[in-house]
Amino acid sequence: MAFREYKIGAVMFGVALSLSMFITLVMPSFNIISVGSTAVALDKQLTYGYNSGFTFSDPFLTGGAAPHRVVLRKDPASGADMEPVTAYVFSAGMPFPSGILHPAVLGEGTDDLSVEQGRINEASVEQGAVFLVQHGSYNGAEYPYIENATATRGWLPDAVLTAAGDANTSYAGAGKVIFVREGCWWCHTLLPEQTQDFQYFGAPPYLGDFNGESPTAFGSDRKAPDLLRVGARNSSKEWMMMHFFNPRLVQPHSIMPRFDYLWGETDANGNKIDYTAWRKEYLEYRRGERITPPEVPVPAPGSEARYLIDFVLNLK
Repeated sequence: MAFREYKIGAVMFGVALSLSMFITLVMPSFNIISVGSTAVALDKQLTYGYNSGFTFSDPFLTGGAAPHRVVLRKDPASGADMEPVTAYVFSAGMPFPSGILHPAVLGEGTDDLSVEQGRINEASVEQGAVFLVQHGSYNGAEYPYIENATATRGWLPDAVLTAAGDANTSYAGAGKVIFVREGCWWCHTLLPEQTQDFQYFGAPPYLGDFNGESPTAFGSDRKAPDLLRVGARNSSKEWMMMHFFNPRLVQPHSIMPRFDYLWGETDANGNKIDYTAWRKEYLEYRRGERITPPEVPVPAPGSEARYLIDFVLNLK
């Protein structure tokens, strides 16, 4: 009988906490599934992949397990010209997002079309796959769905990446991993919430826009502008380069930290980046000893800076 009250209290606390977590985490998932996926949700999960946080396939959050989004102007299988198509490339071994692994989360209509017409159930992680976002009719209504182009068109991941080339490749998936790893969500939200937000940051998202995205990185304590549609407000790659390399180049009183270390050791031309010399010239510029600031190096294709910039420009 000793400490009976404490035992009862501990059990009641455990039950209350479990119920709270169920209501907070599990029940909303049923709402999202019932609403169904929008085309935005399909684009997100195919752009970002299985998970943008810690995974066993990417334990150090380098972005190496993230897919590539490319724009194709030639058919990778035949080489024939075609209208530009956006494709999502998962190289061999890259984990698929939840919508491919568990089509039911896509919602009625989208689920059925993705399996019956898109043949996503034939996709193989071991082989890799190329996906497209399409639109089709199911029971008289229009739905977006995912097409497994590897099964329907014979497009293989390596061939698609080669046909697209780096200039037509976005590393937004890897960029979101860097966004999460670097703690950008501590200051920036990805969810306009108030009426005045909508006027400045753009229209709020729909519930179905988040099907299959993990994590959403909404943020909870905004100290800087919301970034959900920042790519539509500012699509300048050059401005983003300067902002990430040293925010004071574009906003003299910015409290944002520098992310120049994401550039790595060399720039896009293979030249070694001399950070010491750059910062010396920048201080001369701040003191008024030179008219213009030093040039910001263009990030190399495989650099984390390129990944992060692609992610931010992708937010539209």
